[in-house]
Amino acid sequence: MTLSGAQVQQIARDTAETLDDVSRGHPFTPHLDVWKVGDKVFLIVTDDDPNLQIITVKVDPHHAVALRHDHDSITAGRYLDKRHWTSVGPGRGVTKRLVEDLVHGSHELAAGHRSGS
Repeated sequence: MTLSGAQVQQIARDTAETLDDVSRGHPFTPHLDVWKVGDKVFLIVTDDDPNLQIITVKVDPHHAVALRHDHDSITAGRYLDKRHWTSVGPGRGVTKRLVEDLVHGSHELAAGHRSGS
């Protein structure tokens, strides 16, 4: 089953809510739902455009290249550094598990728990 953009976004939000030391706000614009661990951004949910229902997460650069190669709906980060940030929209191979894993990994990178931060 292919997830919709709204489902991708909701899975990301639900996952982020379960993580430690997390805050949520709209520091850039009211239409970007920004999640932080401590003072570091780890998840951005675009919530103003029904045609662009994406999430943006921090990803190790080597992993990001592989993700973009394997998934048409995964692209270089829309809002931030293109090397460390990746945007994910609905598409073939984008599963609940993948979204959850990406949010967890982004949280760990932003918190400084994995290399590449």
